Amino acid sequence: MNIFLYCIIFLIGILFGSFYTLAIHRIPRKQDIIHTHSYCPNCNNKLGFLELIPVFSYLALGGKCKHCKEKINIRYLLIELLSGSVFVLFAASLGLDAYNLNRADLAFFAFMVLYTSFIFITAGIDKANRKIEKGVTYFGVAISLAYIIYLYIVGQASIYRYVMYIVAFLILLIFDSITLKKYAKNSYINGILMLVVIMAVFTGEFVTISTIGITLFAIAIYLLINKIRQLKRKNVKQEKILNSKISIAFYLSCINIIILIPVIWLCSIYAL
Repeated sequence: MNIFLYCIIFLIGILFGSFYTLAIHRIPRKQDIIHTHSYCPNCNNKLGFLELIPVFSYLALGGKCKHCKEKINIRYLLIELLSGSVFVLFAASLGLDAYNLNRADLAFFAFMVLYTSFIFITAGIDKANRKIEKGVTYFGVAISLAYIIYLYIVGQASIYRYVMYIVAFLILLIFDSITLKKYAKNSYINGILMLVVIMAVFTGEFVTISTIGITLFAIAIYLLINKIRQLKRKNVKQEKILNSKISIAFYLSCINIIILIPVIWLCSIYAL
């Protein structure tokens, strides 16, 4: 029975993953992500039902569009598989049991699904465009506030612990509004700060601080490797590697999920 449950969770995960790929492609282009039918970005042909089945459609079509035969970026398949795997790992770390499901675990899993959705879309957009979309950030803030209210009403958590997060949200939202009005553009740094606060709400201070530390280390390694590669080039003008070209939100998001799953698993064991 548990195998059946986790198969269902995996299928739900790849369905969400399919939505993530759509959102990552359309949101930066200011396209509708709900009402507009899915289409091939190369030939604009609307996709049929069988072409919309996550993972299986990619494999059945050989990674090519049915109409124009253009290759489909493999990232679509990878995101769907990764999403399904993360959903299963979250469920396993919570110890979800088909014979003993309780509301608390299901509610926490539901919030983690929403948080994961925010993280996946943020990471995907930042990786492709080095940009943190304001609409996605506002979604993160909204689910953070909903989670705080849930913890206060149902979990009976102390609201004082989350007051600083609410204040941080207000300060950053005001600053973002001023920046947008003054410079007519989104602030990437402000988006990073909002992302960190949202992470702290859902994953706690320890995981968030660990995420920041490991991310800084990973970026330092990345810069070092690129610098070494540049030094090995002959008769080629060295290009400066600027921090502004690094997708910081992408690294933060990936590392946060990697750290979070084992932490939830350890906490579930400790609770037993």
